[in-house]
Order: sequence, then C-alpha cells, then structure tokens
Amino acid sequence: MAKPGLRELKKARTRRLIADTAARLFAERGYERVTVSEIARAAEVAEQTLYNYFPTKEQLVTDREEQIQQQLDDLIRSRPAGTSPAAAIRDFVLQTVSAIRDTQPEIARGTLGYLAVISPTVNRLALELTDRQATALAAAIGDTSPITPDIARLQGIALAGVFQIIISESGRRAREGQTPAEIADALRPQIENILAELDRWLTR
Repeated sequence: MAKPGLRELKKARTRRLIADTAARLFAERGYERVTVSEIARAAEVAEQTLYNYFPTKEQLVTDREEQIQQQLDDLIRSRPAGTSPAAAIRDFVLQTVSAIRDTQPEIARGTLGYLAVISPTVNRLALELTDRQATALAAAIGDTSPITPDIARLQGIALAGVFQIIISESGRRAREGQTPAEIADALRPQIENILAELDRWLTR
C-alpha cells in the first residue's frame, strides 16, 4: 500500500485538529452551547475550511464512528469463506475499545458517548448513527451471505448494537468519573464476551 503524500498528511492533521478542538470545547461547555464559528476560531482555521471537512455540526461528534462503519463494512465484505461477520470484525472492535485509553483527558467529556449521556440532541444523533450502521452492515452481510434480507437485517442490528454498547457504556462510565484507561479495561472483557456469543450465533 502506497504511503500517503504530504497533501494527504496535512489534510489528515487539519481534520484531527478540528475534531479535537470541537471535542475540547464540547467538553468544556456542552454540545448545544458551542457554535461552528467558535470551533473554527479556536482551531485557527477558516469557517469554510471547517465545513469542507465537516459539512454539519453533527458530524463533529459522529465522524469517528462513521469512519469506523466504513472499516466494518470492508472487513465483512472481505472476510474469508466460513468466517462469521462477528469474527471478521472482532480484532478491529477490540482495538477500538483499547484505543479509548489514549483519549486525552481534556477531550474525554467531548466524545460521542459522554455527550450522548448528557445531551438529548447528541443522544438522538447516536441513535441515528446506530441505525445507519445497522443498515450498512446488513447490506454487507446480505451481499456476502446466503441468507434472507430479514436475517441479514437482524444480524446488522446485532453488530451495530455492539458499538451502541461501547458508546453508551463509555459515556456512562466517563460520567461516573472513570478514566479512559479504566473504561477501556472494563469494556474489553464485556465486548469480547458479546462478540463470542455473536460469533456462535452467526456461524452457519
């Protein structure tokens, strides 16, 4: 795989800067009280530049999970024959859980999980995201499995539910005062068990 060029690296850094700045401001003041123009000023980018990366304010809190959805889709579609969708995404999901421990303390309360716990608006965004994820995963499963659309839909909902649990549990635990490392350590065995059960169910 070719290494990204300087232009791609710069764009990735700018995207990360904007997302981290938004998370920090959301953590400090809450999602509803922060405007897009304030985020752009704090990140020292033009407002139009911010919109080039994040067309809506909502995407500033859901973008990471939408990127995860694409990776899950790719893993399911490229899985070897005889591998269940749950087994195909297992390592990636557990890596995602482990990555929680790397969350910077100043932005931990600006992540989707925490904001969904305290904000009805963000909770709605999280639920809508889960529904989109379930639909996308069902399509990937249906395209690569000899099952009916209804069963593919059910399996997509189950797999999307894994990330719904990660989002809600990490948010709940953060609100209770747990550190990112404590959250990651607590979630890993829980998610391992869920994926093992799903693997048994989805193996045909």
